Amino acid sequence: MNGLPFETLLFDVDGTLIDSNDAHARAWLEALREHGVDAALNDVRRLIGMGGDKLLPAVAQLEAESSEGKAIARRKKQVFSQLLPSLRSTPGARPLLLYLRDQQVELVVATSADEPEVQALLDQAGIDDLMPQRATKDDARESKPDPDIVHTALARSKARIEHTALIGDTPYDIEAAQRAGIPAIALRCGGYWTDDRLAGAVGIFDHPEALLAHWRSRG
Repeated sequence: MNGLPFETLLFDVDGTLIDSNDAHARAWLEALREHGVDAALNDVRRLIGMGGDKLLPAVAQLEAESSEGKAIARRKKQVFSQLLPSLRSTPGARPLLLYLRDQQVELVVATSADEPEVQALLDQAGIDDLMPQRATKDDARESKPDPDIVHTALARSKARIEHTALIGDTPYDIEAAQRAGIPAIALRCGGYWTDDRLAGAVGIFDHPEALLAHWRSRG
């Protein structure tokens, strides 16, 4: 056992390790409006952290597998890919992951994004080499806040559930972790959410850098 309370940490990606939440919201909004859906930015932004299978029914009353739903999702991906080069990792993301690796903590991605998008995000954030184990939307029937992705990440890792936690930035991460039977640590760097909405987490920190400072101070 390392000096930390965890042997395995599951990581959300969007908003947690890269500052992509607002870009996702803008991309969804553009795609929706191009297809005649008059959505408000705030209505979309509050759902970022869920997969499109949850967002489209909530915002547009469309099933993700419908022809229109698929067309909107494709266009969203095109718009987001144009915004991706402007995104940056969240403060301290790589140093935190390096520290955890040095502490022999197993690191696993657990995200509602699909595999190609996850790869692009990790590449853009400069952390692809540190996150080889991944559970994505492609591996689960339901996206967050359902626990399917967390269950898959646990199964793919060597995780002992009593020594595992999830690090994320939205209430959907916290709910998914709780429903899978593990604690969540929340980061504010995803924006939008108040501490009250993140209150189910066992700890709330500004960004990966602050979490790293906290763990170093304990060691």
